[in-house]
Amino acid sequence: MHDNFVVKQRVNAPVEKVWSAITDTAQMKEWYFDIPDFKAEPHTEFAFWGGSEDQQYHHHGEVLEVIPHQKLKHTWAYPEISKEKTLVRWELEPDGDGTVVTLTHKGIENFNHLGQDFQHNSFEEGWKDIVGRSLKEYVEK
Repeated sequence: MHDNFVVKQRVNAPVEKVWSAITDTAQMKEWYFDIPDFKAEPHTEFAFWGGSEDQQYHHHGEVLEVIPHQKLKHTWAYPEISKEKTLVRWELEPDGDGTVVTLTHKGIENFNHLGQDFQHNSFEEGWKDIVGRSLKEYVEK
């Protein structure tokens, strides 16, 4: 069984503003993570540190697909502690004067062996906070 997580959030901001927020490194640093080597271009690799105050993990990703203002798909991995990878897909859909943001994280079960920080509920809490609070507040200000 595949363990996928989907979070859907409507934000009161146009697609162009949301796209910039999820792809521009200066903006990403304000609400997401500091990822200076990120580029919304296929085959671009990026890395960053993130986690709780108690424990930070090295994250690595590779951009797989980009459809400007619509879709961004990339891998999500922790290369220092696992060879496994998962997939993260951001999808943006215009909705009147706002945007519906759908984030899908596929393959979370690949990280079950890594402990509590890598279980479904941990990713669920994290993505709900990132998409439902951080991104929403950032693009609506």
